[in-house]
Amino acid sequence: MRFSRVFLNRVQARPTDADTVVVIDVLRSFTTAAVALARGASAIYPVENVSSAAGLVGQMENALSVGAVGGGDPVPGFDFGNSPAQLAGLDLSGRNLVMSTAAGVRGLQRFHHARRLYACALVCARATAAAIRADKPDEVCFVITGEWVDRDGDEDIACADYLEALLLGEQPAAEHYAQRVRDSDFGRRFSTGTWPNLPAADLDLCAQVDLFDFAMPVQRENGRLVIR
Repeated sequence: MRFSRVFLNRVQARPTDADTVVVIDVLRSFTTAAVALARGASAIYPVENVSSAAGLVGQMENALSVGAVGGGDPVPGFDFGNSPAQLAGLDLSGRNLVMSTAAGVRGLQRFHHARRLYACALVCARATAAAIRADKPDEVCFVITGEWVDRDGDEDIACADYLEALLLGEQPAAEHYAQRVRDSDFGRRFSTGTWPNLPAADLDLCAQVDLFDFAMPVQRENGRLVIR
C-alpha cells in the first residue's frame, strides 16, 4: 500500500489517481458529521455552494442545514453552525443534514471521482483505517484541508499521520495526535475564549481519538454526494 498527500489550499493540489482518497477535516466538518451520525442522522449531504445547500434543504423532508463560512462563523440562516458540540445533545434520528463548509465539503467535491472516498476526522480514524485495510487499495491519498495562509493545518496532518501508522500495522500513541490537534494554529483559537463561534467544547470533541466505531464512506446517489 502506497501513501500520498495533497493540500487542498495549495495551487498544486490537483486531483489524484489514487484509488482511495481520504479527505480530512478535524476542525470541524467531519467531527460534526460523525457526531450527527452518532446522534441518529440518516444521511449527510455535503454541498459546497451555500445557496445550493439551502435549496436542497427546501427540497427534502425533515432536513436540517449545517454549515460555516471560512474562519468558522455559522452560515446565516442555517439551522446550525459547523459545531459538533452543538449537535452532541440532540436527537437527530431520521433527519437528513445538508452540510456546507469552506474546507471539508470542498475537499469532498473536488475528489468525488475517487474509486473509494472517505470523510475522516480523528474521532473515527481507527474505524476508517479498518475500512480502508479491508478494501486492500494500492494507494491511499490523504487530503489535508485545514492548511491556510494563517493556519498550519497540523490538526489534519496529525490525523493523516495517525491513519498512516495504523495502516502500516503500528500501534501509535493516540494522546500524541490529540495533543497536536489542540496545539495546531486553529486548535489554539478554540482555547482562547476570544472567538465566540469557536467554543472550547468543540475542541474537546475534535481532539477525542477513536470516539466512534464507524467510518464515513462517501457515495454518489442521484447525482449528489452523501455520507451515511
